[in-house]
Amino acid sequence: MRTVFYYLALACLFTHELDAVAHSEWRLLFVLQRLPDATALPWFVVLLVPLFFGILYLSQHRRTSLRKATRLVVATFCVVHAALHLALASNPKNEFHGSLSHALFLSAAAFGAAFLIGELLRHRSTSRSDAAGG
Repeated sequence: MRTVFYYLALACLFTHELDAVAHSEWRLLFVLQRLPDATALPWFVVLLVPLFFGILYLSQHRRTSLRKATRLVVATFCVVHAALHLALASNPKNEFHGSLSHALFLSAAAFGAAFLIGELLRHRSTSRSDAAGG
């Protein structure tokens, strides 16, 4: 079930990024906000390609430690990302006011948190089993 939560978080995050293009999210980003929209928009979209590729590739990496670390980082990012959106809610450059926009980044956070809780519970269960000798 943890894997399902991870991929649901990822699906919501990726879909949020589609919504982010419509709502000019680059205006909230440190470097891109300084550029004119005609320049920032293509950079924002193009930079998502290596980001998405990296997340997808590393999420399925054959090295278990790298795959697990990637999933933990991405799930944590989903939670932090939603917190950032909520913190920036009153920023005049923030155009994420609709319920769909909120549902996407909050769902990514909820599924990311569910994945992290599942990982924590699995780790505790494994630790207890190892400590009990079996």
